[in-house]
Amino acid sequence: MAAEAGGARARAGGAVEAEGGVAGFGGPEQGAAAAGSPGTAAARTGTGSLPSSPRAWRTRHPGSARVLRLTTTALAAVLVLGALLLPNTLPALKAAGFVRMPVEAVLGAVVVLALPRRPRLAAAVLYGLGLTVLTTVNLLDMGFNEYLGRGFNAALDWDLLPDAQAYVEDTFGGGVATAAAVGAVVLVLLVAAVMVAASVRLAGVLARHRVRASQGALAAGVVWVTCSALGLTLFGGPIASERGAGALKVHAQRTLESLRDEAAFVKESKADTFGNTPPGELLPDLRGKDVVFTFIESYGRSAIEDPVMAPGVDRTLDTSTEALKKAGFAARSGWLTSATYGGSSWLGHSTTMSGLWIDNQRRYRTVSAGDHLTLTKAFQKTGAWDTVGVMPGVQKGWPEEKWYGLDKLYDAFDLGYKGPKFSWSTMPDQYALEAFQRRVHGKKRDKPLMSFVILTSSHQPWAPIPKTVGWDELGDGSVFDAIQKAGNKASDIITDTTRSREEYGKSIQYSVTSLTQWLERYGTDDTVLVFLGDHQPIARVSGDHASRDVPVSIVAKDPKVLDKVADWHWTEGLRPEHDAPVWKMSSFRDRFLTAFGSTPRPSKG
Repeated sequence: MAAEAGGARARAGGAVEAEGGVAGFGGPEQGAAAAGSPGTAAARTGTGSLPSSPRAWRTRHPGSARVLRLTTTALAAVLVLGALLLPNTLPALKAAGFVRMPVEAVLGAVVVLALPRRPRLAAAVLYGLGLTVLTTVNLLDMGFNEYLGRGFNAALDWDLLPDAQAYVEDTFGGGVATAAAVGAVVLVLLVAAVMVAASVRLAGVLARHRVRASQGALAAGVVWVTCSALGLTLFGGPIASERGAGALKVHAQRTLESLRDEAAFVKESKADTFGNTPPGELLPDLRGKDVVFTFIESYGRSAIEDPVMAPGVDRTLDTSTEALKKAGFAARSGWLTSATYGGSSWLGHSTTMSGLWIDNQRRYRTVSAGDHLTLTKAFQKTGAWDTVGVMPGVQKGWPEEKWYGLDKLYDAFDLGYKGPKFSWSTMPDQYALEAFQRRVHGKKRDKPLMSFVILTSSHQPWAPIPKTVGWDELGDGSVFDAIQKAGNKASDIITDTTRSREEYGKSIQYSVTSLTQWLERYGTDDTVLVFLGDHQPIARVSGDHASRDVPVSIVAKDPKVLDKVADWHWTEGLRPEHDAPVWKMSSFRDRFLTAFGSTPRPSKG
């Protein structure tokens, strides 16, 4: 009797598998389980209180069941093929890119057809999870390419995700930031569930039609090999695709290279051209000068040369050059190639000041935890300057203060601002500079001052943008309340490429005007201002193929200061010519130290 019952159950399971399983993403095994359950038997006999089973419904509605089954299978195939062919950049996201034959689909079919039931199910689940990983890294690549001009790096970039959330919170509010974080997690889980279900569904279909599926897989393999060997293309791309495997391979290689790079960089960061230079031999030709290093957020080459932004920005630079000239200042300008793009401003700051190429978070953590000589710390090391940092964008503990060699740091809470935030920026640049003047630069002191100032008003999303007011009207910043309320909403600008470019240009005009007016108003015969951009704006504003160059200018009244950099061949004025010299940002520290009399005394790693 037991044997007969077992045979009956086996025949029932086989009948369900032949029928096609549950009409959904589930495989034939789920259909067999449903058919063999007590609820199913009750439904067939009309006894019990459970509703009719899927099998009973298919029996009563065979046409609808067939349509649903075929639709589900087709949807599963579309999802799997779509994941395998999904590009990693938004410009490549076109319908033509999905008219390809992915080798991963052919190999997946071959593996499924070769496995018995339970290993087949396990392989399908793993395949679905692999598709989830592939989809996730491709979506991350899209975001990173759009904002930072590079792909996602699994070894380095997880630390940037909290910063991204903080940016969303500062720009759109805490509720939106929380919803975005939760939504991202839910999206990944949903993709995993859908991809696993789709893979299991297709594995079941292939197993039920093993003979025809085997013939189809063989034919597909022959076609793929032929197209690959002959290099056949369609709609501008190869018919035979290895997109999925290729993407995962690139990410794996990128991760391994990053891990190797860290070890090499640790050694590199210990070697320093000026590491053993005595204090008395550092910067002798700037003694007695108040030196101000200022970074303007997102001030890139596009601001000066892009046809949308350039007219307004160039006009501001030319007007400011003339105004400074009347005040007795002269300027020279060139280009530096930034170590970062679209964001991660601290990488640009640290590259400029350290003389090392710091293009990722791991390098930044490594160098800032060490004692490599920064340009700002060189001033502190001499003992001839007081050194301060003015960073209105810093809103939490900042241990890098010591590495930069700053005697005192003024962050967002130390400048007395009582006005409104302007999106991410905690305060307008004009106010930050006036507070710097009142609290630091304008005070009498025994030593000259070296200042490290980071301006933030030109930070994305460039809405709302402050407006310049009378310097005597700044007060505690409350004057900006009406300006902030009347400004554009970030949500209206960030989704519109044209308006983003226009408003970005206006924000650079505002920041440059604030800085140069401050210099006109408060600069002295001994003031030396060095200002530059930290990186280009995001690709949506600067363009998909924009350079990483940023403008850099030196401004001073004392002609001897600019004579020291005459052999740099920089352009006169605040607007560098298109063909002005271009240096890597990491070369600036050594060139600056050398120009102003420092003696190289190398330390070895």
